[in-house]
Amino acid sequence: MLILVHSTPFSHYLTEQEIAMLKKILTSVFCSILLFSTAKALTPAEVQAYRLAADRGDAAAQSTLGTLYEKGQSVRQDYAEAIKWYHLAADKGNVSALYNLGMLHAEGKGLPQNYVEAAKWFRLAADKGDAAAQSNLGKLYEKGKGVRQDYAEAVKWYTRAADQGYAAAQYILGSLYAAGKGVRQDKSVAKEWYGKSCDNGIQEGCDKYRELKEKGL
Repeated sequence: MLILVHSTPFSHYLTEQEIAMLKKILTSVFCSILLFSTAKALTPAEVQAYRLAADRGDAAAQSTLGTLYEKGQSVRQDYAEAIKWYHLAADKGNVSALYNLGMLHAEGKGLPQNYVEAAKWFRLAADKGDAAAQSNLGKLYEKGKGVRQDYAEAVKWYTRAADQGYAAAQYILGSLYAAGKGVRQDKSVAKEWYGKSCDNGIQEGCDKYRELKEKGL
């Protein structure tokens, strides 16, 4: 596996002010990759604090810095930098970095689209219990992208994600049970999964649940 590593050494120690800033940032919501779409822009000082932590090997900071570069939030968008930091974090087992590498390969952002590589990174994150990665791995098995098409395997991964309350996987399971793909057709079970996805905010799940209920299921 090719690991992209760029050396960016820092020659000074953290000041007490930098340490205080770093502790504040690393315990804030910005450490959550899932919240970046709605998070406010970081100040230059906050970005610098993340960079200092990342250069000292903090996996959460490395993954967060990768997201900043991927999204172009508070820094100039740079996929090469994003991939570098994601790899450094992924080497330490950071789940968000593993997942995000899978997404970059799946979407062909910053590198050629490669579903085989996407499946590899999603599996690593999925094995660590990440629901989004489990659902995406299920999708690859369902569609036969990067892996041999296998509905039973798709159902397995969708179920793991759905059991964690992942709404998209719950809805897809409803569809698979309704159609009998990878499982024995069971519209009562389909209705149950549609209902759960509805409870978690998927309107299509509400519509399908109502439709099956009106049919007496």
